[in-house]
Amino acid sequence: MDDGDTLCTIGELARRTGLSVKAIRFYSDRGIVPPTDRTAAGYRRYGADAVARLKLVRTLRDLGLGLPTVRQVVDRKLTLAEVAAEHAAALDVQIRALRLRRTVLTVAARRGSTPEETDFMHQLATLSEGERRRLIDEFLDAVFGGADGSSPGSAFAAVRRTMTPELPESADDDQLAAWVELAELSADPDFRTAVRRLVEDYAADRAADAHPGPHPRPGLIAIARDHAEAALASRIAPDSPLAAPVVNALTAHCAHTVGMPDDAALRQRLLTRLETANDPRRDRYFALLARINGWPPPEDLAPALDWTTQALRAQASR
Repeated sequence: MDDGDTLCTIGELARRTGLSVKAIRFYSDRGIVPPTDRTAAGYRRYGADAVARLKLVRTLRDLGLGLPTVRQVVDRKLTLAEVAAEHAAALDVQIRALRLRRTVLTVAARRGSTPEETDFMHQLATLSEGERRRLIDEFLDAVFGGADGSSPGSAFAAVRRTMTPELPESADDDQLAAWVELAELSADPDFRTAVRRLVEDYAADRAADAHPGPHPRPGLIAIARDHAEAALASRIAPDSPLAAPVVNALTAHCAHTVGMPDDAALRQRLLTRLETANDPRRDRYFALLARINGWPPPEDLAPALDWTTQALRAQASR
């Protein structure tokens, strides 16, 4: 076959290309690699370009291109660049779908999910961008509705933005798994009610703020966190006598903020507020949100809230 005028049999062509005689005959019958000539007995003979055409055909087929497209490329009716770009885009869609399926199966295996739970996770994983947005908007509307969350300049609008996941098109497996779990959490009516209560409590704090200013003041939870972190850093046990000055400073700060006397009613209000906020689902939501949005891991409020609730109870019992 070194001589351009030399023709070879289908068997010789098979040896040169590594393809089977059956495969070459298949491509030949479909006009992709037609024979140059036939012998008197009807046997096919191929020219020198058949080797190059067959190698190209094998490569394109290995890449998953259909026969009609392969023929257009081999016949130079389509450029390889055009076909490659189109096929790569289609593969991106397939790869994303496969990754979503793998994520659902991995999470289902880890949790030991029931068929119903797995079906629900699959539905969440395969939502379009618009469907994901509607799901989260529904959750945030349920949480912030009536709390001035729709006003662009409001403090609640800013909080709402910080609670909105933005799953990127190129999300990795960890982000996809986080999205599935966060979507499940946001659809949980009990979780919605719990977060709604936190928003209402924060709104009440702002309404009662004795010293309003141009910028939002820290809520009771943030105030409690700051005082508790100092106590934790000093290794003060919540039930020790050393905790009393910390609790007194905390309640005085809160009383000043909301314009209430520092009495048993305020301490009970603060304790109830902290117990509501100390919900592991809340921390989980923000941890998942950070993974999805590529943010640094959020602060874990549980240690500070645990310390404060224990300290308030200990002081009340004395």
